[in-house]
Amino acid sequence: MIQSETDPRATRKALINDARAKLQDLQKPDGHLIFELEADATIPSEYVLLGHFTGDIDTEKERKIGNFLRRIQSADGSWPLFHRGEGNISATVKAYWALKIIGDDIDAPHMAIARDYLLAEGGAACANVFTRIMMALFGQVPWRAIPVMPVEMMLLPLWFPFHMSKISYWSRTVLTPLIVLTALKIQAKNPRNVNIRELFVTPPETHKTYNINPTGRFVGECFLILDKVLRAVEPAFPKTLRKKAIDKAVAFFTERLNGDDGLGGIYPAMANAVMAYHVLGYPPDHPDLVTAKRSIELLLVDRGEELYCQPCVSPIWDTCLGALALMESGDAGHRQVDPKLKTALDWLMSKQILDVKGDWAVRRPNLRPGGWAFQYNNDYYPDVDDTAVVAMALHRDGDPKYKHAISRAEEWILGMQSSNGGWGAFDPENEHFYLNSIPFADHGALLDPPTADVTARCISFLAQIGTDRNQISMVRGIDYLKREQEKDGSWFGRWGANYIYGTWSVLCALNAAGEDLSQPYIRKAVEWIKSRQQPDGGWGEDLASYEEGRKFEVKQSTPSQTAWALMALMAADEVGSAHVANGIGFLGMHKREGARWKEELYTGTGFPKIFYLKYHGYASYFPLWALARYENLIDRNDRQVPYGM
Repeated sequence: MIQSETDPRATRKALINDARAKLQDLQKPDGHLIFELEADATIPSEYVLLGHFTGDIDTEKERKIGNFLRRIQSADGSWPLFHRGEGNISATVKAYWALKIIGDDIDAPHMAIARDYLLAEGGAACANVFTRIMMALFGQVPWRAIPVMPVEMMLLPLWFPFHMSKISYWSRTVLTPLIVLTALKIQAKNPRNVNIRELFVTPPETHKTYNINPTGRFVGECFLILDKVLRAVEPAFPKTLRKKAIDKAVAFFTERLNGDDGLGGIYPAMANAVMAYHVLGYPPDHPDLVTAKRSIELLLVDRGEELYCQPCVSPIWDTCLGALALMESGDAGHRQVDPKLKTALDWLMSKQILDVKGDWAVRRPNLRPGGWAFQYNNDYYPDVDDTAVVAMALHRDGDPKYKHAISRAEEWILGMQSSNGGWGAFDPENEHFYLNSIPFADHGALLDPPTADVTARCISFLAQIGTDRNQISMVRGIDYLKREQEKDGSWFGRWGANYIYGTWSVLCALNAAGEDLSQPYIRKAVEWIKSRQQPDGGWGEDLASYEEGRKFEVKQSTPSQTAWALMALMAADEVGSAHVANGIGFLGMHKREGARWKEELYTGTGFPKIFYLKYHGYASYFPLWALARYENLIDRNDRQVPYGM
């Protein structure tokens, strides 16, 4: 740690310069940044199960995954959804199952305590739909344990109450190969003939109720009745119709295989594609199957004696946020043109999607593409959030060569605004909320409706490039944000944890849009942020805050959440407050490990309540960004944040 007893500002500037240099050291030769993206035990466990479904087993990788799974097991025997979280039945079933397949003795202490945990929680029959589907594929539960999802849904017209375009991109890419699997009902190879019957309180064949109404609403009861009807009539569906539907499903996900980046750029979709090709009889050397398998292998992170599988990779998100942190810190003492920063921006510009109309075009057929994805390449599924942040980074640099890219991004973002004034992450008008009541949707993440954090990012971008506050898209967007504010003044954070993330995003947008910062609703948000500061000067918010009645739970302050809170306050003209000074002090004194501030807790969100993320880059670029912004603002007379973020 860099310290100076006589000059706090000199200490801070030295820290900024050191952190900046270490972050730049992590840039790849072409300029981009990429950090690990870690989730829970589920995906490494599913990777093991995938090998035993197809019969392609790598015992050395299994050994390392076993080491990883044992290390992250909780003291009560369960596996949580995030570090130091509570146990989760589905994650624990899969982790136990994977370890048993790897060869762990079920009477070993870590296996026995996991089994005891599961049986006390109702057993494997209480696992979520995705886990039960995997169990059905391995013959561990009867097929009645999963909702009926006829592959013929691929043939439904756009006007029908259910259509693939009416669910989120991630649901679409995961579900399409999955319904091929459930239609064919071919069993896994399971070469070691492993079963998990000991995880059931009652035998799986006699367990009565597997499928439930996920929302408890009347429409959910109607869907349960429909499920029973479909279960009765599905065997009578014409074979020619089924073949046509399977062919359409395969054509859909084959067209979107996405090379080394994989179907949808996300592991569950990639794995389902591999299994679908396998049950369809594709030979091992078939190019599509080879491509699908290779994309999964590129997600693996080998730490020597441990190995895990990432849910996806985040190079564009890491690079655009890292670039903004580098720009901010460059303003603190590196005002000359930085060649390494320029390579990052040039790399980002090269990744813009300009010639592929993705699935979003179903709702916006006349809109030209112009977005960026989250992964290296994912042309069918550009991300509105990434697009806004990349475009802000390019615009902040000011180089005229980025003008066309920024203009196309503006056009695409304006076109992706939903009719309620907000923006979703990947699709406009993805608000068919009745679909959350289908039995398959027990995970609660079927849709991609507009959210405050993504909307705030779009407002920030539009404001930064000079869009008038009274322009209709801005008016509708800001009105949406006002409607979404919580009673206590905060905003919900869909893609980051949680209310700190959402409130930071919105306050930055309102500042950029020129809103009067003295308005009561903004001051209420500021006071909420201040009220959440911890005694050590930092901010923290547990991922349990997504659960009802647990909004204020905190395990400890984290550097990334502290940075968000600080930037929220600075956007609200609070740079001179004691809260900001104390938060800056927390970051200045917190331990660092290379480019990263030490941060063990997860602060990223995949899907609230069911899937969380540890962005290893968050503890690198966000604290640097906040410290540098503070230095820059206290040097300014007006102390007005001049950028969208």
